[in-house]
Amino acid sequence: MSDTDVLIKRSGLRNTKQRKAILDIIRISELPVTAEDVYLELKKQHIPVNLSTVYRTMETMSECMLIKKLRFLGEEKTFFEYFKAMHRHYLVCLRCKKILPISGCPLKSYEKTLEEKTDYSISGHRLDIYGYCPQCKETDNI
Repeated sequence: MSDTDVLIKRSGLRNTKQRKAILDIIRISELPVTAEDVYLELKKQHIPVNLSTVYRTMETMSECMLIKKLRFLGEEKTFFEYFKAMHRHYLVCLRCKKILPISGCPLKSYEKTLEEKTDYSISGHRLDIYGYCPQCKETDNI
């Protein structure tokens, strides 16, 4: 039984070929993906599935905390990434919408300070930084 099979089984979902393939695609992706990205990859792998099935499956996997749903400012699409214990932050280009993960977390010590000041138990945060990538800066003379 593969890691993906175990994860799906633990989540309480029925393990189907489509679910396994969808989760595998998201797990190996370095960047967040859209349902359309996953659908196109499934087509390349000759796995028959409808785009609406991919959307529903990814929403269900998000509810079961197998994957994380992400929204970025100015982007109408919903992105998904594998739900890892370690979180990630992103640089997002406002022009071309390119997404670049940032290594490390600059907010760990700030979270600790906030917990001490407010008596909150902080369980997480999200940080997306917006601007223009080098190619768009050059093209637009920014």
